[in-house]
Amino acid sequence: MVAIDERQHAPAIDGDALQVSGPLSTELVFLAVEAAASKTPEPTVVIDVGDLLAITDYFVVTSASNDRQVRAIAEEIERRVKHAPGGRGPKTVEGLDDAHWILMDYGDFVVHVFLEETRRFYALERLWGDAPRLELPVPAEA
Repeated sequence: MVAIDERQHAPAIDGDALQVSGPLSTELVFLAVEAAASKTPEPTVVIDVGDLLAITDYFVVTSASNDRQVRAIAEEIERRVKHAPGGRGPKTVEGLDDAHWILMDYGDFVVHVFLEETRRFYALERLWGDAPRLELPVPAEA
């Protein structure tokens, strides 16, 4: 089913807010993945960068074939994560104007929504190839 990251994370002071990583943030990551999957057939991956970067724990990487779909994915992710129990909006969002690469920073995870060719060009999955991937939930059979 779902492999929850069992690492214990110490709370980190981030600006004015206290951010705690762990099961709740992993649940929000899975919500972001589900939101992306509802808007695109392209694969979404979650890269666990927590042991490699001090600034975030996970990268969620997804893409779409056109800029309208890129925006729709970003909007759906924001809506679902914000309205989830314990959810919140992103601290910052970059790239909405041209929608080739929208970056949504939630503190303990960062969502990258790419236009397909931009995703291939920057190749974050290859760049972070040594980082582990989070096992994603398997959708229920219809």
